Amino acid sequence: MADDNKIPVPDEVAAAIRTLITWSGDDPDREGLLDTPKRVARAWKEYCAGYGEDPALHLSRTFEEVGGYDEVVVLKDIPFQSHCEHHMAPIVGKASIAYLPRDRVVGISKLARVLHGFARRLQVQERLTAEVAKCIWDNLHPHGVAVVIEATHGCMTGRGVRTPGVAMTTSRLHGCFLDDPRSRKEVMSLMGY
Repeated sequence: MADDNKIPVPDEVAAAIRTLITWSGDDPDREGLLDTPKRVARAWKEYCAGYGEDPALHLSRTFEEVGGYDEVVVLKDIPFQSHCEHHMAPIVGKASIAYLPRDRVVGISKLARVLHGFARRLQVQERLTAEVAKCIWDNLHPHGVAVVIEATHGCMTGRGVRTPGVAMTTSRLHGCFLDDPRSRKEVMSLMGY
């Protein structure tokens, strides 16, 4: 985001963060924490920037001139960050997105932008996976869509069960990747699964 310090922070938001600092056992008036409420508020505005956008808009510009290309398009290992809606803890992972175009393709950066548009909201990984796949399916009308997400969850690694190094994998398939076992096998292989 452009100049973080210019984003206004409502008094009640800063007060809520001060209350959290106090409740956690620290003094919000000590030097190192004086500006923390506003910094945290601005950070959360950035973390949740996806609420202010429609990820489908990234798929509105497509290209027909693809030189006869009619095979699977795969974008692998797209890094992302999100936050768990249950504990607001970080979700950090990577996504692989594939689609089998009918007669049009989209710029590959747009697939990453769709992912980030949904990831920059409070999430659960299962819904994030489904939202990305549905957005591509509904807007590009391809023969098939496959989305696989692998992520670690701060709510599991840093609190509660405290089990670091565990990754969760979710997938969502549409069209030929769901209905045709050979197509499913091909796309999952191309994505590294």
